[in-house]
Amino acid sequence: MRNKIFGILQRIGKSFMLPIATLPIAGLLLGIGISFTNQATLSTYGLVKIMGPNSSIYIILTVMKKCGGIVFENLPLLFAIGVAIGMAKKEKETAALAAAIAFLVMHSAISAMIEITGGSENLLDGATGSVLGITSLQIGTFGGIIVGLGVAVLHNRFYNIRLPKVLSFFGGTRFVPIISTLIYGIVGIIMFFIWQPVQKGILALGILVQSSGYIGTFFYGLIFRLLIPFGLHHIFYVPFWQTAVGGTMKISGETVVGAQNIFFAQLADPNTIEFSTSATKFFSGAIVVMVFALPGAALAIYNTAKINKRKDIEGLLVSAALTTILTGITEPIEFAFLFAAPGLFIVHAILTGIGYVMAQILHIAVGVTFTGSIIDLFMFGILQGNAKTHWIRIIPLGICYFILYYLVFTFIIKKFNLKTPGREEDESTTLGNNKSSDEISSLIIQGLGGKLNIVDIDCCATRLRITVKNAEKVEEKILKSTGAAGIIIKGEGVQIIYGPNVNIVKTNLEDYLPDVPDELL
Repeated sequence: MRNKIFGILQRIGKSFMLPIATLPIAGLLLGIGISFTNQATLSTYGLVKIMGPNSSIYIILTVMKKCGGIVFENLPLLFAIGVAIGMAKKEKETAALAAAIAFLVMHSAISAMIEITGGSENLLDGATGSVLGITSLQIGTFGGIIVGLGVAVLHNRFYNIRLPKVLSFFGGTRFVPIISTLIYGIVGIIMFFIWQPVQKGILALGILVQSSGYIGTFFYGLIFRLLIPFGLHHIFYVPFWQTAVGGTMKISGETVVGAQNIFFAQLADPNTIEFSTSATKFFSGAIVVMVFALPGAALAIYNTAKINKRKDIEGLLVSAALTTILTGITEPIEFAFLFAAPGLFIVHAILTGIGYVMAQILHIAVGVTFTGSIIDLFMFGILQGNAKTHWIRIIPLGICYFILYYLVFTFIIKKFNLKTPGREEDESTTLGNNKSSDEISSLIIQGLGGKLNIVDIDCCATRLRITVKNAEKVEEKILKSTGAAGIIIKGEGVQIIYGPNVNIVKTNLEDYLPDVPDELL
């Protein structure tokens, strides 16, 4: 059961890789754009004339911000489609279309329920947001995952369904979007009722955190990090940044509420001698993690990878680390190990919480505009002077965290033999010893016990994944003669390892299979 669960998680993780591949460039565009179009930043540093709204630089930065932001704003939809594609057994394009439709339908149903029950004003502040122009509850990436997984289940169950002749036009793959529409209309209604208590629970947790001193700061960092992969962190951190949950302070005769608002009010106040750590405790620790810790984790993943696979993952890890440092966007690197090693992510979240506490203990008072990048460190730490921010203390703390992450990640990965990028089984092979594609396909069918024994054909990045009726009919010797690097049989599931060329093997097999007589073994 445990292996099955981890197998499913890894498959879901692989489903995320296509949308995740766009995050580094999107993060760079968004992080740079949002940092240098912030009005408070421009006013504080006297950059309005140079980079103000009427300047060409501002226009370019605004375009960058919008282009990068649109990707992150629509990650739930991208995840819904990605998971559906990754988990669908056949006719993956139909699953993708059904997921997009189901996503829109679910949020439209939620929107209708919001309207019926009196509108957004009757809900918790910040409970609603715009999803592709639809006013809906803030479900985040979690909603996309729900859609993707559910549609995949429906797709695999109904993509080949046969309906009565009068309804035959709607059978097969056409039925999948239909059933997905009906089901997710109902799911949307259900989510309207069950998600509001979830939102209230997260908010209550935030209030508890604020009143708990160093322990509260630890749990703020911990919970914030745990919620990020699911896109639910906005519900949690926004009250700290923008409402009285994050504190209140009298600045220049005016009462300011919200940690981020307090910081920027102090930034604009010429009488500020030292920034308040009661506000920046929700920010400073992020810089330690983004700029120093996660690059250490990336280095650990690289050095623990197999030597022959390091070149394959080098580009991914370097770009992910740079994205984290320059923009504070962590998804590219976190998703690289989240599903392959969920326990490692929990360790990461705990260390993040400790990092926030250490920053508070050291009275580091550096604010952020977005997530906690090196740009934030420069703008709101270094340029403000060490007397106001104690930013210099981030350097030794950050170096310690870089080393800590490197050592901890290295130890855990090796100790538990975690399949982080570059540590997968060696799945490279040479196909078929110069056999033709038809010969290889014929041998695969024979090795699987004949055409009638094959239930389903699918593949991942390196493996042909087959479901058979009777595993006892599978002949490993024949399958290995096709050039397979290995054979794994678990119950009715057969995995044949072919390496990166597996997509070609799968396509050739699917093209060859219909012409094979049923009785052929």
